[in-house]
This record gives sequence, C-alpha cells and structure tokens, in this order.
Amino acid sequence: MSQPLPPILLVDDEKNMRLSVSTMLADEGYQSEPVESAEQAEQLLDKRPFLMLITDAHLGGLSGYELLARVKKRRPDLPMLMITAYATPKLAAEAIKAGATDYLPKPFAPEELILHVNRCAERYRLLSENAALLERVIEGYRLESIIGESERMQELRALIKTVAPTHATVLILGESGTGKELVAGALHSLSARAKKPYVRINCAAIPETLLESELFGHEKGAFTGALKQKLGRVEEADGGTIFLDEIGDMSRSLQAKLLRFLEDGSFTRVGGNDELKVNVRLLAATNRDIIQAIHENQFREDLYHRLNVVQFRPPPLRERGQDVCLLAEHFLRHFCGTLAKPVMTLSKPATAKLLAHHWPGNVRELRNVIERAVILSPGPQVMPAHFPDFELETRLRKGDGAAAAPTADSLDEALAHFEKQLIMSALERNNFSINKTAERLKVTRHALRYRMQRLDISTDSSPDGEADVPGK
Repeated sequence: MSQPLPPILLVDDEKNMRLSVSTMLADEGYQSEPVESAEQAEQLLDKRPFLMLITDAHLGGLSGYELLARVKKRRPDLPMLMITAYATPKLAAEAIKAGATDYLPKPFAPEELILHVNRCAERYRLLSENAALLERVIEGYRLESIIGESERMQELRALIKTVAPTHATVLILGESGTGKELVAGALHSLSARAKKPYVRINCAAIPETLLESELFGHEKGAFTGALKQKLGRVEEADGGTIFLDEIGDMSRSLQAKLLRFLEDGSFTRVGGNDELKVNVRLLAATNRDIIQAIHENQFREDLYHRLNVVQFRPPPLRERGQDVCLLAEHFLRHFCGTLAKPVMTLSKPATAKLLAHHWPGNVRELRNVIERAVILSPGPQVMPAHFPDFELETRLRKGDGAAAAPTADSLDEALAHFEKQLIMSALERNNFSINKTAERLKVTRHALRYRMQRLDISTDSSPDGEADVPGK
C-alpha cells in the first residue's frame, strides 16, 4: 500500500472559491486544508507537512505574491500554484519570480487544476520512494552491522565514530572479506553527508579503458560509442561520499587524475575541456599490499600519502577469537529467516570446528559456510558434518606455520602461535578426538592435553576422550 499523501494547503479569501476547489480535490481523493489568509497559511506551514500550496493572487492582508516569496525562503521544496482572475504575462512572470511552480488563470476547468495537483502528487511519491531506498541502503551500513566484541573490533568501531563526522579522506587496508565495505558504509552513515548520495565503484570490476569515463564521465564523441554526454560517478556523488574499492588495481595514469581531483574536487570529463568541480568525500580500500605495490612502481606514493589521512585495518577473522562464534550465530539467525527454516543452534563440535579453521576467506567465507549448513541441516542443531571439510580452504592459507602468524614480539610467541595452529588443525582433521590427535602428532595423550592447556585450547571432555572439543 502506498503512503498516504499529505493535504494540500489552499489559500483564498473567498469562501465559495475555497469550497469549490476543496470539492474538486476531494472528488479526486485529495485532502485539503482551506484557509482565508496568508497569515493563517504561514502558521499551518510551521506545524505540519503539505503536498503543495495553492493560493489566490489577491488576499486580504498579505498578497499571494508576498506569501509565495516568504514560503519559498522557508520551504524551498514545496510546490506552489498561483491562481488569479487577472491573467497577464507580466503577472505570470511575477508569480514565477516569487516562487510559484505554475500559474493558473480564472476561470479554469477542474481538469486543469487536477493536472497540476497530479504532477505534484507523483513528484511527492517519487521523492518518498527515493528517500526510502536511500534509507534502506544506509541501513545495511549502520555501525551495529559491524559485529564483534574482540578488542581490535571495539577499537575499530571507536575509530569509526571519531572519524565519521569529519571530512577526512580514508584508506581502508585489509584482506578480502574482512569487512572493508562495511567500514566505508558506516563512515558515510555516521557523517553529515548521510542523507546525500553514497556511490560505490569497484575499480577491479571495470575495464581500465572505461574506468576513467565511469569515474569522471565523458563528452559526446569522446571515443567510439560515446553517443551522448555521460555524467561521471563523482558528479552523482556531489555533496555525498564516493567509495573506491580495490583502488590498488587502478592504472597509474588514472591515479594521476585522481590525485588532482583529491586536491580540490576539480576534474575534466573524458573528451572535454571545461573544468568542473564537486564536493565529495573520498573513501578508498584495497586488499593489496600497498607498500609492495609502491615499491613495484604500480601505485603512486604521492597518491598513497594523499589518501592515507586516516587509515583503517579491519583484522582478519583468524585474529578475532570468539568473534567467529558471534558472527556464526548472527548468520545462522539470518539464513534461518531467509530460507524459512526453524531456528537452529550450533552444536559444540560444530563451534569447535569453526574455531579451529584458519578462515582464509574471512567473514565472507564464514557467511557462505553457515548458509551451506542451514541448507543441509535438518535441524535443530548444526553439526560438523554440515560444514565443508575445509581441505581446499586450508591450502589457501597465507603461508605455512609461523609465516601465517601475525607479527610476534619474540621467537617464543611465534613458536607458540605455530604450535597452537598445528594442534588445532590436527584436532580438526581427527574430528576432535584427543586419542587420534595424540597418535597423529606422535605424543602421549597427557602431553597433548598439557600443551592444549598451556596454549589456552580448552576442552569439554567425554569419559572415553573421543568427543573432546576445543572450546576456544
């Protein structure tokens, strides 16, 4: 059902005219608020929204022309229609100058008035739908959408809150699937530009030859196939935010043009000579090693410094501890709802398998794993068998052993990380059986338990030791 339209404010000092126009509008399903003076109209405009204003030119007290001029300053987006018995080109020009969107001479047929009102109603509906769609887009990028209680995630959310209200350029670095786009969206939704356009471009998804045209637009005839002028995405984002994802894949020639754009918002369309200017906030992200790209002469160092006013580094999922469980439960609720399945829970062995995995695909991989599990599980619990065996995913690790560890302060820390990863992988491959894992690692059951306790890999032990499950 479409949203009901607000009433039409009708201003005329003749009672019969107010009654006649109100009846015309009511016959077409429009509500009206008739008043006899401009002063009354101004009071009502301060109290409630209206679809449009219809006023007679000559009123007792303030004239219709004066009313239009005053309303235009206070409510510039409100459509206004002037009606008068003295129809001359000069008066029509004065009405338009005062702020009227149209002019209707008396006498007029009801169809003429309804035509004007229908146009305003259609405009109102389109603007409302636009606002609703924009709100829906922004809703997916609320700060609350960034799920996680680990220390690094709390620090990330705090930094977003601090930086979002500013106009600072932001560079977001991190592995694929860590939530870089969520960070960018949250920065926009918490900024003063939240109700303005939020434009996203994936630089890796657009051919190099077309990316400049996509970003800055082109003039008619600029190249083969340019049959008409095209506005660039930066123009669409004017007043708002533009997010350039995978900026590390942008060509050096376009990087130079982007660098100039970042200086003052000025640019030139492809094939054009006129310098244009917009007011946008730029956010950029890449999963590439940006410093290595600079060393290999694939990314401009001056552009890096220009983008790197504030840097965000969302952590990979393997470094977020129990956040894996929080995210898994969130996705479980989401997919149970979207797939119309009863609410499910994660069994302890399933939770353990999730915690033991390395997650080379990060949060995106976890989302896919949970969706698969909801599809395969008959309920009410998700079991390890409903997850993939992770054999291929394990081969996607960024490196083996200590090479996959985060930077350690000492050799002991690096060795401990390697040992923990090795034990967790062995537990996963042996369905979390302490006996089988100890046999595989060629250590005693007691020695394995000791190492797990020292490395903070807690267990829920069964009497026979065959269902031991890491809880952390």
